[in-house]
Amino acid sequence: MGCYGQKEIKTPNIDRLADEGMLFTQHYAGSTVCAPSRCSLMTGLNTGHCTVRANARILMKNSDVTVAEILKDAGYTTAIIGKWGVGHPPPPGDPARNGFDYFFGYLDMHHAHNYYPEFLWRNNKKVALLSNELAEPHRGEKCWSFRQGTYSHDLFARDALEFIDRNKEVPFFLYLAFTIPHANNEGGRRTGNGMEVPDYGIYKEKSWPDPEKGKAAMITRMDRDIAALLQKLKDLGIDRQTIVMFSSDNGPHEEGGTDPTFFNSSGPLRGIKRDLYEGGIRVPLIARWPGRIAPGSVTTHICAFWDFLPTAAELAGLEPPENIDGISIAATLLGKPKKQKRHETLYWEFHERGGKQALRMGKWKAVRLNWRKNPDGPLELYNLEKDLGENFNVAGKHPDVIAAIEACLKTARTDDWPLKSRSTRK
Repeated sequence: MGCYGQKEIKTPNIDRLADEGMLFTQHYAGSTVCAPSRCSLMTGLNTGHCTVRANARILMKNSDVTVAEILKDAGYTTAIIGKWGVGHPPPPGDPARNGFDYFFGYLDMHHAHNYYPEFLWRNNKKVALLSNELAEPHRGEKCWSFRQGTYSHDLFARDALEFIDRNKEVPFFLYLAFTIPHANNEGGRRTGNGMEVPDYGIYKEKSWPDPEKGKAAMITRMDRDIAALLQKLKDLGIDRQTIVMFSSDNGPHEEGGTDPTFFNSSGPLRGIKRDLYEGGIRVPLIARWPGRIAPGSVTTHICAFWDFLPTAAELAGLEPPENIDGISIAATLLGKPKKQKRHETLYWEFHERGGKQALRMGKWKAVRLNWRKNPDGPLELYNLEKDLGENFNVAGKHPDVIAAIEACLKTARTDDWPLKSRSTRK
C-alpha cells in the first residue's frame, strides 16, 4: 500500500482510509496462508488452538464460535461476500452454519483461484455465470443474470454496495473478502501470467512484465472499489456509525509469474507468503471510524487477527467467548492507549515445507524451521527493535531469552493437530 511506503502501485483511496483513520505498523495475520488465517480471524484463536491450521481438508467445528455468530445474536445482520475458503471442501451452507445470514462468492479456496468462474454461490445455491440462467432471488431482491466471462471481483464489489443499501437501517457486519491480488495458479502455469485482470488500466504502457502489470492493476482496481464503498456509506449517512477495517490474510506471494521483489512488496521485512518471518505474516491494518478514531493516527501496538473477534464484541457492547487468544484493541482504536491490554506472546505454526513455528515476545521473535521433522530443533532469534529485517540470528548470545521462549512454546498449542482428513463438521 502507498501508505506503507509503496512507490509504484497506486492506492489513493486506501491511503485516504489511513489519512482519515489509524494505521497499525505491527499487525499480524493469523497465518502465512489463507485458510488458517481466516479461521483465526473468525474465531479469535491463533494457529496453536484454532481448528483450521492449514490449507487442508479440515472444516471448522460446530463448537467453534465465530465473530459473526456473536454479532448475529446481538441483532446484527451478517454477511460474507467474496472468498469463504475456511477448509476444503466446505458444504454449501457452511457460512450460514458459522453465523452468516448472507453469502455470495466462492466457498472453496481452489475455486477462488479462477477469476472467471462458471458459477459462484449465493447462500447454498449455485449462481451460474451464463446469460440464459437466472440466480434464485434472495429475500425479494431482483434475479441476477451474469454473462460467462464476468470478472468475479467486480461482482463482489457490486454485491457489497447492494448489501449495504439493503441494510442501511439496521446494524450490520460485512466481511468483504476480496480475492485480488491472489494468483490464478492454473492460468499462470498455462501462460506464465496468473495475475488475471480485465485490463491493465494505468499500467498498460509500463515496461513491466505482464504479471507485474496484472498485480498492480488488481490492487488499484480493489482500491477503486474501496472508494465506492466509502462513498456509499457517506451517501447513506451512515459513515460515522460504521467502522471500516482493512487488512490482508498473509504477506506477498511469488505465484502467478510475479516476483515479490519487483515492487519491493515486503518492504524492509524478510520473507513472503509461506514464511513465518515478518514478511510472511506482518500485514496492513487500517481502521477508519469518523468521529471516533483520530484521523492520521499511527500506532505501534502489537496485535493480530485473533484480536478482531474480541474487538468487534467490545465495540458492539458484547462479551467475547472465554478461552480465546485474542485481546480487544478497542482502547487503541479509541485513543486510550493507557487502557490497552497487551499480549505477552504471539504464536504461529505452519504445516507445509517441513513445518514451522514462530513466537513473538516483546521485541524478541523466534522462528523454528523443519518443526514437523525435528520438534526440538534449534530456534532462530531476532531482536525486532534493532533488526526488523531478521538478518542477524542472535540465539547464541541470549540463552536466557531462548529458554523463556522454549517454555512458552511448550504450552502454546494443543496436540490434536494434524487431524485426520475430514469433510464433515464434528
